[in-house]
Amino acid sequence: MQDVGIDISDNQTKAVFDYVKSGKMFAYIITVCDEASAERCPIFPGVTTRLHWSFPDPSSFTGTPEEKLAKTCEVRDSIKAKIENWCAEVCCLKAA
Repeated sequence: MQDVGIDISDNQTKAVFDYVKSGKMFAYIITVCDEASAERCPIFPGVTTRLHWSFPDPSSFTGTPEEKLAKTCEVRDSIKAKIENWCAEVCCLKAA
C-alpha cells in the first residue's frame, strides 16, 4: 500500500466480534473473500445490505516474491476500482 501513498504500518487486524460488540450499525457490509472461501466470510448481525465481491486471496499466490507482489498489487488495484465504481453509483442514487 505504501507504493500508492497509503500508510497502513500501524494498522492491526480486527476481529469481526469487536465490531459487533461495539454496537455500531452499518448500512453496507462488503466482503472480498474469494469464491472458495465465501462461506467463511464474516456475517454482521442487524439490518444491512451485504455485498460480496470475490477477489483472489493473496495468501494463496505462488511464485517468486516479485511475482506474488505483482499479483497482490493487481488485486489491490481491482478492489480500488470496484470501490470507486460502487461509490459513484451509490452517490448518484442518493443524490437523485
